Amino acid sequence: MGDFDCKKVRNICILAHVDHGKTTLADHLIAACGGGVLHPKQAGKLRFMDYLDEEQRRAITMKSSSIALQYKEHSINLIDSPGHMDFCSEVSTAARLSDGALVLVDAVEGVHIQTHAVLRQAWVEKLTPCLVLNKIDRLISELRLTPMEAYTRLLKIVHEVNNIVSAYKSEKYLSDVDSILAGPSGEMANETGNEQIEDDEEDTFQPQKGNVVFVCALDGWGFGVGEFAEFYASKLGASTAALKKGFWGPWYYDRKAKKIVGKKAKGEGSRLRPMFVQYVLEPLWQVYQSALEPDDDKGMLEKVIKNFSLSVPARELQNKDSKAVLQGVMSRWLPLSDTILSMVIRCLPDPTAAQSFRISRLLPKREVVDQVAGSEVFAEAEFVRKCVETCDSSPEAPAVAFVSKMFAVPLKMLPQRGPNGEIINNVSDGVGNEESEECFLAFARVFSGVLTSGQKIFVLSALYDPLKVETTQKHLQEAELQSLYLMMGQGLRPVASVKAGNVVAIRGLGQHILKSATLSSTKNCWPFSSLMFQVSPMLKVAIEPSDPADMGALMRGLRLLNRADPFVEVTVSSRGEHVLAAAGEVHLERCIKDLKERFAKVSLEVSPPLVSYKETIEGEGPNPLENLKIFTGTADYVEKMTPNGRCTVRVRIMKLPTALTKLLNESSAILGEIISGKLGQTYKKLESQIGYVTEDEEPLEALRKRIMDALDSDIVSANGENDKDKIDKCKHLWEQLLKRIWALGPGQVGPNLLFTPDYRERNMGSPVLVPGSPHVSSKLGFVDNSTSNRTVEEASSETNQALYSEAVSLESSVVSGFQIATSAGPLCDEPMWGLAFIVEAYISSSAAPASESETSQQLVEQYGMFTGQVMTAVKEACRAAVLQKKPRLVEAMYFCELNTPAEHLGGMYGVLARRRARVVKEEMQEGSPLFTVHAYLPVSESFGFADELRKWTSGSTSALLVLSHWEPLMEDPFFVPKTEEEIEEFGDGSSVPRNTARKLIDAVRRRKGLPVEEKVVQHATKQRTLARKF
Repeated sequence: MGDFDCKKVRNICILAHVDHGKTTLADHLIAACGGGVLHPKQAGKLRFMDYLDEEQRRAITMKSSSIALQYKEHSINLIDSPGHMDFCSEVSTAARLSDGALVLVDAVEGVHIQTHAVLRQAWVEKLTPCLVLNKIDRLISELRLTPMEAYTRLLKIVHEVNNIVSAYKSEKYLSDVDSILAGPSGEMANETGNEQIEDDEEDTFQPQKGNVVFVCALDGWGFGVGEFAEFYASKLGASTAALKKGFWGPWYYDRKAKKIVGKKAKGEGSRLRPMFVQYVLEPLWQVYQSALEPDDDKGMLEKVIKNFSLSVPARELQNKDSKAVLQGVMSRWLPLSDTILSMVIRCLPDPTAAQSFRISRLLPKREVVDQVAGSEVFAEAEFVRKCVETCDSSPEAPAVAFVSKMFAVPLKMLPQRGPNGEIINNVSDGVGNEESEECFLAFARVFSGVLTSGQKIFVLSALYDPLKVETTQKHLQEAELQSLYLMMGQGLRPVASVKAGNVVAIRGLGQHILKSATLSSTKNCWPFSSLMFQVSPMLKVAIEPSDPADMGALMRGLRLLNRADPFVEVTVSSRGEHVLAAAGEVHLERCIKDLKERFAKVSLEVSPPLVSYKETIEGEGPNPLENLKIFTGTADYVEKMTPNGRCTVRVRIMKLPTALTKLLNESSAILGEIISGKLGQTYKKLESQIGYVTEDEEPLEALRKRIMDALDSDIVSANGENDKDKIDKCKHLWEQLLKRIWALGPGQVGPNLLFTPDYRERNMGSPVLVPGSPHVSSKLGFVDNSTSNRTVEEASSETNQALYSEAVSLESSVVSGFQIATSAGPLCDEPMWGLAFIVEAYISSSAAPASESETSQQLVEQYGMFTGQVMTAVKEACRAAVLQKKPRLVEAMYFCELNTPAEHLGGMYGVLARRRARVVKEEMQEGSPLFTVHAYLPVSESFGFADELRKWTSGSTSALLVLSHWEPLMEDPFFVPKTEEEIEEFGDGSSVPRNTARKLIDAVRRRKGLPVEEKVVQHATKQRTLARKF
């Protein structure tokens, strides 16, 4: 395949909300251009790409799958993707291997939450999108809109989609402007900014540009304004280009003047209709009415057949089913496959053009320090990057491919003959007999060079760095490509070699890749950037075999499932349980079914869902300045002492601002890189995988700026914009605190802060304060390394000097105690959330004389190592401080989008109320009988939500859940009635029912085996003895 042929390849994926018609559209494209694998009569009914039994049963797509199509000398690799939120990871894998995307939107339902998500995914992966408005026929036959009403609805949808993309462009533009202002004076940055401004002036999707089409996938017809412009060009005596522009927007055709006029020239009282309505929609409406209305004559259908010289068989026209007659005429008049695929070839880029545009996302540019820049390794890695950028498909170019996921195929489904007709012995590539019936194939795209069957290749993980020799052993493997296959839905066609720009399935990598990896023929290659997933696996269950003897089979099955599903997480909990984490209920059901029937083949016991919580405190009220003063003061602390009496620990605690907590949680990945020192050692800049940091920004600068912005917004909102004095004082106090960040927790990157004690307040006498060091502040750049060195105390004696040295050595114990405390809070051993701690650990000299070594040894044996005692004391003090400051439970919340008809609103609201949901918005969809309701639903209440909703609304309500945020449950788990009103309402305390927070805490404690305060015997006075009757 030469350079010319590469320009005739297109890699596209279909993205949309669930049930908007992706697989039906794919069916028609396969029927027209798939080489006879699907009969046109079966298109839309067979759902060819949904070849799993579970997909056919549920009528939704659950995995991304590819098929190769041939259209007018062009080769098109089409990837169908799921629309359900539970399978959004499959959307990420499909988007990475594609260059363009067909974004489908239902013309009746409009833009939904998953439409936002897939547009975001396309934007992040730098795909070129085209818009397909599907189910146009429902506007005619179901909603019975007039052509003008339908035009208004379509116009609104196009505007809405453009607004979403425009918001992403604005986000990029603003971050570019920030980097220009922050940078010294980079010419490149200015150029980028100017390009962005020009690009943002026009909408992304415009029918007159040809990247918007209107289709009915079920009936197999569709059109763009270009088709009608060509047809009317001779009739109206206007050029095709002028008509293309006039067929969308406020343009009207004046028959008398025989010219296209705008809104102003039309005049107020004129009855002229927009050209799109008059010349496109009205003929369509007439055809539909002619076919579907029993009283109408069939003249309009005959007119269309005659004008366009359509060859419709007589048996189809004489069919008693008017829908079949209509489908026969429309699919020949406006064939769907021609409309879609001609748009794909015209508007979506070939691999060469696409890779040069996407290279900054696929292989971010690394600016290295000068010592590394001159090395041969770096030069070769940059050469490989250049080959990927130009999509070099010559045999001499280094072969580079990206595997976006591994998928399991039954061994019997593999082709029995090779590309040259030779018989293949399909033996398993597994170890032992555990994979004897399943074979793992890699779903990959070749970005440079040529991959050949039998070739030796290097497998690079995402953490591989060619400039660091120590990463080679851990993150680099060598493998052999056993077979290469062209994917045809479920079918596989063996090929001997695959050139750059194509999608391929590779056999032989099952033992080398877990989920995704980069393949390269040279070691000196950067790994591709990791995939970005829209959500994280939140739904967890513990699984075990029904028969303990099957534990080995279950573990093998879990290993296979973990490799086969790009999103599932398999872990072993601290209690020894095998925990399976999935995206949602549908995803979990599919994983359990696969385990039982394919991978483990054993009967399983599945626990109720394990829900994650966080722990926090209520806070001290609305005045942040007072809270800061109390926090940084010397009073209001919790004190604990080590068993040997040598260390006294004092802990003060404060709740962090919500915006800062959220930022620390979202930025955990980049914080880990900064604190571990990866930034700045080899690279000057490193593009983060987090969406808001662009390749032009310095991640450290961006993070520091976002921390300050988060604090500023919270201070202003708490104090009010008018109180400048308070705002300035709060900012000053926070600036001082940010210079004292000792550690983050839990896990060194969590949303809790440990501050060093204030040295000015310390006692210079006998007890010595463990000083701490602002390690994190210096890494984040809030304090210079030169100023961060702590001042050494004046040692008045040898004893004090020895004590100070011991205090410095105990710093790690204090940090460890903080990490343990924040990873398991006092309520139910769940991680803490959004808390700031100041830990003051005072060390005093041992009461025993130094000569009495035996006594010292006895103390060690009695109380354990002193470092361990300090660690335990810090942990207990932190937990006690939380309990003292009104502890609260924090629960994860789903954003829930529901669509329901008006008559079932009552039932839907009843279900939401029973599950503690909070309704945010309710609006009626214009032009349809449906209401759209947005609500926040606790994750703990979401299990069985969809089933209950269907039951109470007669199956007419659909719901989609997306993980949104963490929210404190503002109920006191230790509530006891105290005031007269409370006692009157709840009783004297002995009979107070447990509130929601206490119920959730007790459930988690019971699951973890922690003690729970509950009455074993209730209503003991009412016990009865059974009478013995003889």
